[in-house]
Amino acid sequence: MSSDVPDPTDVEARAVENVRIEDEMEQSYIDYAMSVIAGRALPRVEDGLKPVHRRILYAMHEMGVSSGSSHRKSSSIVGETMGDYHPHGDSAIYDTLVRMAQDFSMRYPLVDGQGNFGSMDGDPAAAQRYTEARMSPISEELLEDIEKDTVDFSANYDDRLQEPDVLPAAFPNLLVNGSSGIAVGMSTNIPPHNLGEVIDATIELIDNPDATVEDLMEHVKGPDFPTGANIVGRDAIYSAYKTGRGRLRVRAEFEVEEWKNGRERIVVTELPFQSNKARLVERIAEDVNEGEIEGISDLRDESDRDGVRVVIELKRGANSEVVKNKLLENHLEKTFGVINLALVDGQPQVLSLKETLEEYVAHRREVVRRRSEYDLEEAEDRAHILEGRLKAVENAEDVVELIRDSETRSDAKENLQDAYGFSQDQADHIVRMQLGSLTSMEAAEIEDEYEEVQAEIERLTAILESEQKLLEVIKDELREVKDEYGDERRTSIVEDQGTVTHEDLIPEEEVFVVMTEDDYVKRMPIEDFDPQGRGGKGIIGADVKEGDRVSTVFRANTHDYLLCFTNQGKVYQLKTYEIPEMGRTARGKSAVNILDLDDGEDITAIVDTDALADDEFVTMVTRNGYVKRTAGEEFDNIRSTGIIASDLEEGDELVDVEVTDGTKDLVIATEGGMTIRFDEDEVRAMGRNARGVNGIKLEGDDAVAGLVATDEADDKALLTVTRNGYGKRTRLSEYSRQSRYGKGLIDIKTGDRNGPVTAVKAVDDDDQLVVMSEDGQIMRTRVDEISTVGRNTMGVIVMEVEGDDAVASVDVVPVESLESDIEEDADVDADAADD
Repeated sequence: MSSDVPDPTDVEARAVENVRIEDEMEQSYIDYAMSVIAGRALPRVEDGLKPVHRRILYAMHEMGVSSGSSHRKSSSIVGETMGDYHPHGDSAIYDTLVRMAQDFSMRYPLVDGQGNFGSMDGDPAAAQRYTEARMSPISEELLEDIEKDTVDFSANYDDRLQEPDVLPAAFPNLLVNGSSGIAVGMSTNIPPHNLGEVIDATIELIDNPDATVEDLMEHVKGPDFPTGANIVGRDAIYSAYKTGRGRLRVRAEFEVEEWKNGRERIVVTELPFQSNKARLVERIAEDVNEGEIEGISDLRDESDRDGVRVVIELKRGANSEVVKNKLLENHLEKTFGVINLALVDGQPQVLSLKETLEEYVAHRREVVRRRSEYDLEEAEDRAHILEGRLKAVENAEDVVELIRDSETRSDAKENLQDAYGFSQDQADHIVRMQLGSLTSMEAAEIEDEYEEVQAEIERLTAILESEQKLLEVIKDELREVKDEYGDERRTSIVEDQGTVTHEDLIPEEEVFVVMTEDDYVKRMPIEDFDPQGRGGKGIIGADVKEGDRVSTVFRANTHDYLLCFTNQGKVYQLKTYEIPEMGRTARGKSAVNILDLDDGEDITAIVDTDALADDEFVTMVTRNGYVKRTAGEEFDNIRSTGIIASDLEEGDELVDVEVTDGTKDLVIATEGGMTIRFDEDEVRAMGRNARGVNGIKLEGDDAVAGLVATDEADDKALLTVTRNGYGKRTRLSEYSRQSRYGKGLIDIKTGDRNGPVTAVKAVDDDDQLVVMSEDGQIMRTRVDEISTVGRNTMGVIVMEVEGDDAVASVDVVPVESLESDIEEDADVDADAADD
C-alpha cells in the first residue's frame, strides 16, 4: 500500500456510542413492527387501501390507464409502480394487481383485467407479461379530484416524486371491498359489503349522528360476499358490528333435487367466500373414499363461466339429510372471523360499524372542504380575469390604441395598469387577447361566463360557510355513486334454526356397546336381548376371533356423550351413535377410527357427561388400591387423542370410576372378596395428573375389582359378580363405615367355585343386569332373580360359563331407562287390543 494512502485500520471513529444489545434489539424490533403495521399490512380507514393497492391505482392514474383507455400490459403497470412508488418486488405488486381484478375476491373489482387472472379452483394467474389491465370505472371514484389538493402527499421512497398518503375515496371502500392482512402481533379481516347498503347507512349517520349500530343495521344487513352463499344467524353479525370482532358462519347455497330412478342429488351453486372449489371437491371425495361420508355414488364439478355447479349424486335409499349435514359439518360451511382493524391517524384500531363510518364521513368532510377551497380559489382567479376582460371590452378603442402606442409588450402592460387599474394578471391576459375577442358576441359570452363563475363562487362560499351544505354535498355524491354502481345483494342471511346435526337424525334408543381387547367395537339395541332367568348361558353377543376376548360391555343411549376411562389412566370422549350398529353375531369394527387407544389399553369405566356437573367429582380407583377425586370441570375439553385422568405407578391400572358430590361414601371391592367403606371426604380433591391416596390395604396378590358410591339413605344393594359366573346381593347398609386404608370386611367368599370378583355394582330391586363373557356370550336378566344375602356368603349362579370362558364385564340397566320401552310395548298392546 502506498505511503500516501492512509491505512483504514488507523482511522478513528468520530464517535462511539455504547448501547445495550437488548435495548437496541427492542427498539429496532418496534421500529420494524410499526413499519409493517403502518406501511404494509393494514389498510387506512379513510380509503380502505394498503399502500401497495394505493400505489398501483395512483401509478395507473398517472400513466393514464383509466377505464376509458385501452388495456396496458400488466408488466408495464407493475414496473411503473415498483420503479416510482413501491420498491418491494414485482411479484408482490402483481399478486395485488391480480386480486384487485378477481370478481370472486373483491365485491367491486378495482382493476379491469384482460387475460387469465386465476380462478376459484386456486389456479394462478398467467405471468404478468401475458395479461393486461386498466382501472375499473369504480376505482376512478377513489381517485376523483385528487388533483385539487384534497389529500396530503408525501415524497416517494427516493424523493423524486410525490405520492398520496390517502385517496379521496368517493365511497367507503374499507367496508365495500373489505380487507385482510397480517401485521406484527395483529391482523385484520374485514368482510366486503353491498355498496348501496353501506352508502345508505353513511347517509343515515350524516342525518342522524346519534344513530346506533342497530339503526345502521336497518340499512347494512350484513356482509355481502362476491361469491354469494348464506350467513347463518344475525347475532354474530350484530356482535361484529358492535364490537369490531365476531365469527360468522357462512354456508354454501345448495339444494336437494329429485333425480332419476327415485334417487336424489345435492347441487351446490354458491360457495363460502375464499373457498377453493377444486380442493373442496377433492376433500369431499377423500372423505367418501375413507368412509367418513356414506351414501354418495358420484361427485363432479360442472362449473363454467356462468357460475358454480358442483353435483353430488346419492346412492339409492341414501338419507339426503344425513349426507347434507355431514357435508355442512366438514365442507360446505366455514367460519369467517371478523376483525375490523384499520389505521386511524396512523394507529391500529378495532372499529365498530358506526366508528368506521364516522371516520369515513370525517375524511369526506375534509376532502370536500379542501376541494371547495381549491375550486373557490380557481373560480375567484377566473372571475378576476373575466372582470379585466369585461373592462377591456368596454374601453376597447382606447385599450387598442394604448397597446398600439406602446413600444414593447411590457410597456403595454404597465400602461394598462396605470390607465385602468388592471392587475398584473389582468394586464397579461388583455395583452394576449385576440382582436376577435372584442366583438359584441364575444363580449356577451364573457358576460355569461362571468355570471356563471360568480354563481359558482357563491355556491362554494356557501358550502364552506355551512356545515349542513357541505354534508349535503357529501350525501349527493354518495347517491350518485350508488346510482351508478349499486347492485343487489349476493349473500343471503338466513335465521339460525339450529343446525340439524347427524345426532338429530339418529333414533334415540338404549343400546349395549361391546369392546374387545383387540379394540373391536359395536353397538346393539337392548331389545335384541330378552331377559332370561339367572343361571342361563345367554346368547351370542359377539363373534370374537381366535386370540381375542371381550373386555367391556356397557349400556348407553345413542345420544349419550360418554367419558371412557381406560386401564392406562386416560380418558376419551365418545358419542355413542358414532359406534357402528351391528348384529349379534358380528365381530364389530376396529375402534382405531373412533377412539385412539394404545396397544393394551382397554376401557374399564364409562361416565355419562349428562350426569357430571362442574361442582361434582370424578372419583377413580386403581388396581393397587389408590383412590382419587378430581373436579368434573377438568374433563370439559378432551382431545381426540384423550387426556390423562390419573397418574399411575408402574404396574398399576385404573379399574373403576364413579361420579360423587362430596357427600358420598365410597365402597371399594377387591378380587379376593374384601370391601371397605369410608367417607369420600377422606380423599381430598386433586388434579388429573395426581396419583391419589391409599384407599384399601391389600393382602398378598389381591387387587381392586371395582368401586361404588353410596350414602346413608341409599336403599340399594351391592351386587357382586365373580369370574366364574356367581354373584349375590347384599344391602349396602351392612357395610359399616371405616377409616380409609383399612383391610375392610369380607364381602363374598371366593375360591375355586366362584373365582375372583369381576365387578361390583349398586343396584335397585327393579333394575336389570347385563353380563357378558370373554367368548362373547351375553345375558340380560333381572336383578331380583339374584338372592339378597349377607356379606360373608358364596352367592348363586348368575351366568353359566363353559370351559375356559369367564365373565368379562357386568353393567346395570336402571329401571328408568326401560320405562319408555315398557310404555311403547304397552301402547303396542293397546293398539292390538283396539284392532
